[in-house]
Amino acid sequence: MQPCRLIAEDIACRRGDRLLLRGLGFDLKTGCALHLAGPNGIGKSSLLRILAGLMRAYAGVVTATGTIALSDERLSLDAHRPLGAALDFWRRIDGLAALPADFGLEGLADVPVRYLSTGQRKRAALACVAASGAAIWLLDEPLNGLDTHWADVAQSAIAAHCARGGIAVIASHQALDVPRLQRLSLLDFVP
Repeated sequence: MQPCRLIAEDIACRRGDRLLLRGLGFDLKTGCALHLAGPNGIGKSSLLRILAGLMRAYAGVVTATGTIALSDERLSLDAHRPLGAALDFWRRIDGLAALPADFGLEGLADVPVRYLSTGQRKRAALACVAASGAAIWLLDEPLNGLDTHWADVAQSAIAAHCARGGIAVIASHQALDVPRLQRLSLLDFVP
């Protein structure tokens, strides 16, 4: 994997008329994992969208070296297509030979995405991120809807990505078991 880096400098996040965060900063290098912690509505998802370049920061600068993949509450799979075909779309876009088998989706290839359970949808989203080849993973509540086994698999995939030199930024209410995980409380940046 190519060296990667993600820097957030003096970030402020505003939604509507409400300033959610200000003065937030971090510098993540190859192999780092960061847990964004805080209550609902504090700005975790908005911050991930800023880091992904999908939303403008109210103030501050984000600098990224390396490709970025985002998994948030918006499943990036066509709900009307079978899971296999929906995943193949992203496989072709990202130029990969195959999707990872680590997420237990093989038996669901013919099931339309709209019929998948919450956990199956989450596993499909994580498989897309893992297959993207992106150096920087931005994950919004990646363990929601997963049972203990699949939560362990997801955390192992995140740890393996970081061990290969990737970066992971994880917004989560849940405790995470990822080696060398740094924690950033967004409560420290509320105006």
